[in-house]
Amino acid sequence: MKVPKKGTLTAGVLGVTLLVASGLSASSYRRDIRAIRERIDSLGSQILETDCGTVEYARVGSGYPVLVIHGNAGGFDQGLGLAQGYLGPGFQIIAPSRFGYLRSPVPADATPARQADAYACLLDALGIERVAILTSSAGVTSSVQFALRYPKRVSAMVLHSPNAPGKEGLVPPPKAVFKLMLSSDYAWWALNTYFGSRMQSFVGVPAGFSLTPEYQAEVRAALVGTLPVSARADGMIFDTYVSNPEINQYPLGEVDTPTLVISAVDDPMALHENARTLADQIPNAQLMAVPDGGHLLLGHTEDVRAEVTRFLRSQIS
Repeated sequence: MKVPKKGTLTAGVLGVTLLVASGLSASSYRRDIRAIRERIDSLGSQILETDCGTVEYARVGSGYPVLVIHGNAGGFDQGLGLAQGYLGPGFQIIAPSRFGYLRSPVPADATPARQADAYACLLDALGIERVAILTSSAGVTSSVQFALRYPKRVSAMVLHSPNAPGKEGLVPPPKAVFKLMLSSDYAWWALNTYFGSRMQSFVGVPAGFSLTPEYQAEVRAALVGTLPVSARADGMIFDTYVSNPEINQYPLGEVDTPTLVISAVDDPMALHENARTLADQIPNAQLMAVPDGGHLLLGHTEDVRAEVTRFLRSQIS
């Protein structure tokens, strides 16, 4: 997730302040946030008490099990969206909410390793021994940790727009500032609704990228998908300041899992050069370099879907 430049943020906050003061957007906010909450509720997630704590997850479909791990500002709902976009038929989807997202709490001593253990405990509770993994962005850290800690339980990994070792594409703001930004669903909704063109950087749209009406709809859906931000804020803080930086410390050469790394050359968030490093360091990895489309791989859904499905079927057949 990208934080806008200081001038953009200042203008946005000023604009939101005026909106809040006027009260003109209150009814629209109530309508939209109600619809967002109803959509999340309709997806049928469950709460499971495991040996590693409380885990929210959704389970849909039939076939070979795929653990789908969402990125920053996500939750099980975004995991389901990731699966819908990039998996063909014939897979069973297990999509958990990671630490701090929706109804999965953050343990006091949360780490990516503990998150990986929580995946194992979830699979144990569901009676699933071995899975493939599909993950995106900030979800890559705990997914790689899972492959390191439980190599016999992972048949294949797909790392989409991955958080990877190397220089930061985006420098996070001070934690106190970020917490303030995430403290109000109303303010976050107003920023996304009335300053959407400036907020596109939050979902990794490259500067100057030409957005067709179809792409605009995808970007808008991605921004709406971050709400209610108050239910995702703890996870976003954990990802940004704890989990994401830790990928730089991992012994990637010890990852035995067949891996497909997918990255857009123009991704401003998860830099392509870092994705190349990830693919180079994991011994049994291949890289799918997408020419453009930014963090969301705009315009390449069908090509990526075909490659992901081909790759997974080649590893589980």
